[in-house]
Formats: sequence, structure tokens, C-alpha cells
Amino acid sequence: MRKSSLRRAGAALAAATSLALAVTACGGTTKNDVKDDSSAAASAGKADPGAALKKGLTVGFLPKQVNNPYFTSADKGGEKALAELGEKYKEVGPSSATDTSGQVSYVNTLTQQQVDAIAVSAQDPGALCTALKQAMKNDIKIVTYDSDTKTDCRNAFVSQASAEDLGRTEVQLLAEQIGYKGEIAILSAAQTATNQNTWIEFMKDELKDPKYKDIKLVKVAYGNDDAQASFQQTQGLLQEYPKLKGIISPTTVGIKAAAQYLSGSKYKGKVKLTGLGTPNDMRKYVKNGTVDAFELWDPARLGDLAARTAVALASGQITGKEGETFKAGDTEYTIGKDGVINLGKPTVFDAKNIDQFNF
Repeated sequence: MRKSSLRRAGAALAAATSLALAVTACGGTTKNDVKDDSSAAASAGKADPGAALKKGLTVGFLPKQVNNPYFTSADKGGEKALAELGEKYKEVGPSSATDTSGQVSYVNTLTQQQVDAIAVSAQDPGALCTALKQAMKNDIKIVTYDSDTKTDCRNAFVSQASAEDLGRTEVQLLAEQIGYKGEIAILSAAQTATNQNTWIEFMKDELKDPKYKDIKLVKVAYGNDDAQASFQQTQGLLQEYPKLKGIISPTTVGIKAAAQYLSGSKYKGKVKLTGLGTPNDMRKYVKNGTVDAFELWDPARLGDLAARTAVALASGQITGKEGETFKAGDTEYTIGKDGVINLGKPTVFDAKNIDQFNF
């Protein structure tokens, strides 16, 4: 089915919407859910690296949550890139970070509006697949960013950094801060968050190194990317584990909420906190001694690359196959296994450099 025949497919699309919502209702995620031998990238047509970028394309951005400062920064990066390329930008999305059914509805809306590409941060790796595949059948290119879906449900995934780098470096940061000894916990987002779960697996693997023999991971807690829930989870961790020496929170909402709790408690400066946060959120906690160091990538750069990847796909320069290269701004990127494109290594923020950043 092509986009020109979309209007004649109203009934079929409604059925697909219904099925997608049903999938959402019974959604559950394991690490293996995002591994699929048959990827959209592998089955796409041949790339033409020399093709000119098309103008006037419309790219729809669908973040996990529209009022989340992190996604606001990322999507503004995408909007700016599209403006530079002569393309059109639109953003839609749920106001809750756990509204998976809402994301499905927005994918279907963008499909009905016949956008040229969709950049989506998936709340659940499997729940969006039916809707995304319907979009792909209508010549809409799908780019996931920040959080991936199954490989056969998109053309490419723009990763913040290597998942392995992110998982391992967060353990390394915390281990240095606690002197490689003591109990630690992880404060994650939702249990179904693809990126969080992948990073946590690498954290656990890093902890197997003999140099961490005196560090014990006692619990993985979930704050669902909600400030109040994450605040309460931090409080609960410290009540349950009074000897806790450190917390890793690989989520911008979670680390800020944890820092807020620690800064006003007797644990300030005693329980170390690191993870993934934005400089603007964490600046005061670094300066008041609650947090020594944390890390993140620049979300505006992530959104920029997601937008440029979407345009390259829609223009036929790339298909998402491993080994393809394309230029995004001044940087040339090579597509890796399963259509993954890595933005680059994360940046560590501390008292020495945090004022150099504004996002």
C-alpha cells in the first residue's frame, strides 16, 4: 500500500489500531524481545549515497513524554536540524511517560496525516510494532531514538551512546566515589524501558569484575520516570538498606528526584549518587555537595541526528543496513549491526565543567 492509497485503507487502519492497543494492554518486555533476526533495515531497498536530500519532507517527533525537559531539548534539536535542511517538523506525544497506548494512537495519527518519517522514543519495545509496521507499509520511514523498539519495526535506531559504555561507566563513576566498597542500588525508570534494561544488564556485568568484589548490588527500584514516585523510591531504598553507600539512576527524572531527597536528608554527602542527568537539573546538587559527578549525552545532538537520519532515509541515501554511511552536519556516521547509529561517548559533568553546559 502506498501513501496515495491511504484514504482507501481507513477500515484496515482502524483494525490495525485496535490490534495495536490490544498488544499494548498485554505488553511485557525482556531483553530478548528487542532482538530479532529479521530487521526492517535488512529487508530495505538499495541505498543511493549520492542522492540529493529531498526538500519539504515532514518528520513527526514522538517522544515518550512531551512535557519532559529532556525530550523537549532533544526534539528542539530535531526541529532546528529540519529547519536547516528545509524540512517540516511536528511534535506529538503523551503527557505521561507510561502512556504506551497513547503512543500507539499518535503513530496512527501521524500515519493518517501521511508524514514522510517518524522519529519515536519507544516506551515499550513491542507494543508499538503493529502501528509502526502499518506506517512503514505506507512508505513512512521509522527512526527510533533514545529508546528502541524491535528491529523489524523501524529502519534505524539512533542510540545516545554505546549501551555498553553507558552501563559500565556509570558503575565506574560510582565505584570511584564510594571507594569500591559497600551496598549500592539502581533507581530506574519503567520496568519495560528498553534502554534502561539494557544499561542495567551491562552494569551487572561490569560488577562481575574482581575489582568490584566488595560492592554489592542490593536492589533495582523503579520510579516510572515520575518525580514523586522516584523521590519515594529513593526514600524507600534508604529505609530498607540503611547501610547503602550509593545509588545509580540512569534516568534524568530519577536522578533529579533522588538528588532532591538526598540534599534535604541526613544522607547528603554520605550516600553517593550518579547516573544520567542534565546539567541544568543537577547543577545546584553538584554545587551543594549532594552529587560529585554524573554523565549524559547532549539530547539536542541526539534529536539533531534523529532528524537527519530520518531525512537521509526518506531521501534514499541510506536504508538502515549495516555498513552504510551518511553525513549528518559535519560528521560522517556508519550504521552498525541491526541498524544502530551511535551518537558518541557520554560526557561526565562535575563541579569543574558543569557551568560550561546549558541544557
